[in-house]
Amino acid sequence: MGTLRALRPSREALAVSELRFVRRGFGAEAVDYQEAWDEQRRVHAARFADEVPDTVLLLEHPPVYTAGRRTEDSERPLDGTPVIDVDRGGKITWHGPGQLVGYPIQKLPRPVDVVAHVRRLEEALIRTCAEFGLPTTRVEGRSGVWVLGDPVEQRPALGGLSLDFDPRLSDDEFDPRLNGPEYAPSNAGQRREDRKIAAIGIRVAKGVTMHGFSFNVNPDNKWFDRIIPCGIRDAGVASLAGELGRDVTIDEVLPVVERHLKDVLGNADLKPRVIEKATA
Repeated sequence: MGTLRALRPSREALAVSELRFVRRGFGAEAVDYQEAWDEQRRVHAARFADEVPDTVLLLEHPPVYTAGRRTEDSERPLDGTPVIDVDRGGKITWHGPGQLVGYPIQKLPRPVDVVAHVRRLEEALIRTCAEFGLPTTRVEGRSGVWVLGDPVEQRPALGGLSLDFDPRLSDDEFDPRLNGPEYAPSNAGQRREDRKIAAIGIRVAKGVTMHGFSFNVNPDNKWFDRIIPCGIRDAGVASLAGELGRDVTIDEVLPVVERHLKDVLGNADLKPRVIEKATA
């Protein structure tokens, strides 16, 4: 299990920063969310001070709900299940067994191009899914990695109703948790709807990133049914194992994710965000 102490190379070694991976804990050694958050902050401070190279923490969490800064009260668990409020972007999500979580702590040119960083994380995970034989993509206006559903006109009717009467199309406050299992996020594959297989939420402070991605390898996706995942009411969640229809383990996926992250992040042409000058 990696520690911050083990990550400290000489300052000379940081002249050309390499991307390092630290596997923090999986399965029975899954890392408590607060503990991982504290370590992120330690590594973040060390990276800002050029005491460590760019670092990706990889781990699994015990079951926990976390809420980004834009989370609304109506998206939290109805039964009062505890939620940890965090300083990343995005909304509420779940972490837990069967989900690979990655926290890339990377120093980027300032002003940081946050969108470009998110796109790089998406690209690494899209490549990972492709290597396992699962086509995934981006969805405009929604971060993360998605399995696309069928065209709306080809999807099965919900609750015996025509899709023309799907309440989600006309009710912005429709709550799937109160309308039966056919609307549950975990059943999006059965409904042949778009479904998110990897979520991304980051924070940038002093030009250094933290937080990152969660990749559903083989979790129990029913955990997502207690919340409005990422605040999205008209789509659901997916897992690699569920989409492939076979057992897939984090041990199997971990080296593939590392390889693609190393390729995408390590070889990126990093540029600061372009700020357009106001015209008179």
